[in-house]
Amino acid sequence: MKKILFTILALLGGQNAMSASIESVSANEAAKMQNERHAVIVDVRETDEWNAGHIAGAIHIPLSDVKNRVAELEKFKDSPVITQCRSGARSAKAAEVLKNAGFSAVYNLDGGINAWQKAALDIQQN
Repeated sequence: MKKILFTILALLGGQNAMSASIESVSANEAAKMQNERHAVIVDVRETDEWNAGHIAGAIHIPLSDVKNRVAELEKFKDSPVITQCRSGARSAKAAEVLKNAGFSAVYNLDGGINAWQKAALDIQQN
């Protein structure tokens, strides 16, 4: 796992930028974590993207809803949680939200579902 630093500017005017260290995992690492460590994958893409194909077992919460739906993920607060989008940018923002909410093991899927598919890992269609 490589360590990367994401700096995310606050969305509300007048606030300082926040930064947190979020670990990035490859698609193969994420699949292994999901299988062996029961990591939870949170897909933050929009509904049409989700419907086109998603990782089996993933939880769908669009990025715009993550802050308001953190409570739905509370039971996973001490479990590995991997955020995922199309390429990794939106999921980095979601990872920041979860880390700030006290989740102990938050990871970002490097390259998103694009990397997952490139690694020839299965996706599920609705």
